Amino acid sequence: MPGRIRGQNQLLGILLTLVAMLLLSLMDLLAKYLGQSLPVAQIVWARYFFQCIIMAAFFWPRRGLGLIRTTRPGLQLFRSLLLVLCTVIFFTAIKYMSLADAVAISFVSPLMVTALSVPLLGEVVGRRRWSAVAIGFVGAMIIVRPGMGVMHWAAWMLLGLALAYALYQITTRMLSKTDDPMATLFISALVGAVLTSLVVPFYWQTPESIVIWLLLALMGIMGGLGHYAVIRSFEFAPVAVLAPLSYTALLWNTLFGYLVFSDLPDHWTLIGAAILVATGIYILYREGVRDESATRKHAK
Repeated sequence: MPGRIRGQNQLLGILLTLVAMLLLSLMDLLAKYLGQSLPVAQIVWARYFFQCIIMAAFFWPRRGLGLIRTTRPGLQLFRSLLLVLCTVIFFTAIKYMSLADAVAISFVSPLMVTALSVPLLGEVVGRRRWSAVAIGFVGAMIIVRPGMGVMHWAAWMLLGLALAYALYQITTRMLSKTDDPMATLFISALVGAVLTSLVVPFYWQTPESIVIWLLLALMGIMGGLGHYAVIRSFEFAPVAVLAPLSYTALLWNTLFGYLVFSDLPDHWTLIGAAILVATGIYILYREGVRDESATRKHAK
């Protein structure tokens, strides 16, 4: 019976992760669509403002000040600023690039997390994982193709995004040891909403119809629900099981890009993306092996 319950819990975690990737991919689709008629600053504002409003409406009555309680406010602020920066870069990039290309390049981030975990978290990375990181960066360069004049300049912005997102993931890992994940999610939405509300008046362009307003709100709701589903999924299944599922975002974004914008990645992008996905999954596998070895040593 315990084995069956554990299996059912893992299945729920897997389903939540798949739903999260779908919701976040739909958010990206809406951001690209809205970017054809609205400034990026306004789209980023909507993404955080509506997420913050929805979260406050649902969770504040039950949690109150617990929704903003943190033992590490400085780290929370830094993490939130990193997420806003990532959003600005990604929403800017997809104005000029296909969704599939942008998402494929962003998959460099797990490799950077591995590299940065050495100086920032004091983790030990073996030669196999370092080799995987090196091969993964080759995959990224295949997509960007420097010196060939093929990929848009926005592709280089996405490499910067990958670094910022890697730092965001590391700070999230640090905060997970001390702060409530729901508080971390809300604080990031609150900081993003406040910061972008200060900036958006300088770029404001009144939406032409109620439909655009609804799409802006829907984008924020999907972002909030997607990140909430990610948080809940880790309650039911380990990272080693769930993390590879994040690569389904590439499938969704490729499909949406084709159906809505008639965009399809070229064969070089597919090759580079395949290398990035393979190396990312291998790194996760090696981390799982390392964690299992550490657990056995502890048990002895």
